[in-house]
Amino acid sequence: KPQEKPKDSGKVTITKTFDFAGEEIKVTKEVDSNSKEAKSFLKQQEKLQSAAPASLPTVSGMKRPSGMSSLLGKIGAKKQKMSTLEKSKLDWENFKEEEGIVEELAIHNRGKDGYIERKAFLERVDHRQFEIERDIRLSRMKP
Repeated sequence: KPQEKPKDSGKVTITKTFDFAGEEIKVTKEVDSNSKEAKSFLKQQEKLQSAAPASLPTVSGMKRPSGMSSLLGKIGAKKQKMSTLEKSKLDWENFKEEEGIVEELAIHNRGKDGYIERKAFLERVDHRQFEIERDIRLSRMKP
């Protein structure tokens, strides 16, 4: 039997800050600690932590960044911009979670009345109709 590696069921909480219409929007997402997104986030955090002490040297002979320029640098740091579509998607996800309708929507979309089910049905009907017409054309060509 192949041995399975014990899976780490830990979750990583990722918080990103976006700029949307002049407002600061914080998006918090919980992902599995083994995912690519979590690993890249943790690497970024390590880089930021290792870069912070290096930027402020403690040796008295070295030059420190001036107070005003370092403050302006922190203030002027650009945030990622969020499009209207992304904001709408975020609002919809939050609404579904607040109202507790995630499972209800999933069940409804899986049933007969769901959009995906109707599209699949129409594709099957179209394919079946094409096969019938093809068989008729082929039967006429042989004699």
